[in-house]
Order: sequence, then C-alpha cells, then structure tokens
Amino acid sequence: MKRHKKFALCIRNDEAEDLEIRKVYRVLPDVRAAKDGLIRVIDESGEDYLYPAHYFVPVELPREAERVLSPASR
Repeated sequence: MKRHKKFALCIRNDEAEDLEIRKVYRVLPDVRAAKDGLIRVIDESGEDYLYPAHYFVPVELPREAERVLSPASR
C-alpha cells in the first residue's frame, strides 16, 4: 500500500490568497479530489479546502517535525 504524504510545500498560489508560498501545509487524503487534480490541505483559516495539486509538492518530514505539526500535538 502506498503511504499517504501528510505534508506538502506550497510553490504557487494563483488567486488563492489564503495560501502562503514556501509554507508547509498538512494534507488530508481525498482520493476523489486527487482524480480531479486537486489536493485537500488545511490552509491559513484552519479549515480544509481543495486546491489545484500543482500548487504543491509533497514533502517527507522527519518524525519529530511531523509530530510537532500534527493536530494531536496542539
């Protein structure tokens, strides 16, 4: 089974003012959205929204960083 990427780096934000370029966002799995070229991320509002997948690149973070960025640590 393919491991889901939990985080993605924003590399563009055309007309998406609620995204910051060079910021890492938490990704939520959404198979249906992925088929349409979209990715579900938790943006600056703290809510999850769909954005074009090409706005992001998946990133692997060290476990310590994932722990700090995950909601359970807050």
